[in-house]
Amino acid sequence: MPDHIYSRVRFFSGENVPLELHKARMVQRIHLRPVRERLEIINLAGNNTFLLPNRDVFLDMLTDSGVNAMSEAQYAAMLLADDSYAGSETFYRLEKTVREFFGTPYFLPAHQGRACENILATTYVRPGTEVITNFHFTTTKAHITRLGGSVYEAVRDGATVTDSAEPFKGDFDLAKLKARVRKLGRDKIAFVRVELGTNLIGGQPVSLSNLKKVSEFSRKEGLKVVIDASLLADNLYFIKTREKAYERKPLNEIVLEISSHADIVYFSGRKLGCARGGGIAVRSEEDYRLMRDLVPLFEGFLTYGGMSVREMEAINVGLRETLDVDTISQTPIFVEALGEMLTAKGVPVVKPYGGLGCHLDAMKFVPHVPQERYPSGALAVAVYLAGGVRGMERGTLSEQRGEDGSETLSDMELLRLAVPKRVFSLSQMKYVADRVGWLYEHRDLIGGLLFAEEPKTLRFFLGRLKPDGDWQRKLVDAFLKDMPSGL
Repeated sequence: MPDHIYSRVRFFSGENVPLELHKARMVQRIHLRPVRERLEIINLAGNNTFLLPNRDVFLDMLTDSGVNAMSEAQYAAMLLADDSYAGSETFYRLEKTVREFFGTPYFLPAHQGRACENILATTYVRPGTEVITNFHFTTTKAHITRLGGSVYEAVRDGATVTDSAEPFKGDFDLAKLKARVRKLGRDKIAFVRVELGTNLIGGQPVSLSNLKKVSEFSRKEGLKVVIDASLLADNLYFIKTREKAYERKPLNEIVLEISSHADIVYFSGRKLGCARGGGIAVRSEEDYRLMRDLVPLFEGFLTYGGMSVREMEAINVGLRETLDVDTISQTPIFVEALGEMLTAKGVPVVKPYGGLGCHLDAMKFVPHVPQERYPSGALAVAVYLAGGVRGMERGTLSEQRGEDGSETLSDMELLRLAVPKRVFSLSQMKYVADRVGWLYEHRDLIGGLLFAEEPKTLRFFLGRLKPDGDWQRKLVDAFLKDMPSGL
């Protein structure tokens, strides 16, 4: 019997309910502000959910980065931390775990995933070179273009079709990859990057069979293969449950097989490991030495890399816990449950349900809002108004403008409602579905956004926007008509 069956305890009633495989022993108070207060708060935050104070957020579904619930074993391990600046025993424990986990001989610590991206881009990207990837991520692309490089996406056809039955929408299109390599030539390609799984298209996974083919071709062409394993935990679950060949294979063996197809694997420990940090697992001594000098320059010494040693101890335990299917199941099964509740209300969501979070399809939710008015950002504002729920825009607002100042319209307009591991209860998921369902019935009231203050780089983090018209007031009035208490 496959071991993932234990993450799917069956209810005698026949109801399909995700079961929390943990119990709460410490809680954090959260606050639900009345709707008129929420209107004032979101405008003070420049209609950007990143700029909301957490005290004014009821359910924080912005991200799973650094906000997953840690286990009791992780908290206990933090007490063992060795605070030495150089030669910390904490580092050597983490290094040993990373070597065993990925099967690579070298490890470079960094303070988080985008720090790893900076080191990789600085080492391998040169003006005029290109990184071929299945799908880009915002900060990865920013580091590459900052250094004069570019990004080419070779994701399979249909990856951006939101309602689909394809189980591995993050897979490469091998024909696209091969054609691009033939066109550019080896010297113009910095590396081939596999995001496992793909964040911006709905947390969609990559199959191991596809990864193997990408790796075999790339290595034959003399190209370096780099894996972004930040979302590896969710991708592992989907390989285990959707890829028949790996249904009975132990998770540690699957991870080692994944890693065997890469020259470099980097990860955000804020996602993989459920703590706060990151690192780069390296197969060759040559690559290790090329990147090594950048760690003291950008991050800190080689035995802490900008991380707190307490966080390093937590990542050490968190990586080992990633090899437990009942741990890694907790986000995917709750994403699925929320997705099913929203689908029952007619709300358009990305299917099949991926990892990381449930993704609303803003193009179908608010088709009357043009992409130049940032429908995903507007929907994020509307969801906060309707329920005090903070989500993250993943659409045109998250793109970079062209050199001529024109908008780069995103392939998808998504609002991500992240589901951090072991954080939310089923009743809270039902609340989210209820409020989003109400909003969908009043979707015609939602308008667009305009920039009031636009940074040049990563504008979705710090940009401030304003509503295009008075649609927010009309939405609040409609909410108060149905729920006079404002809650």
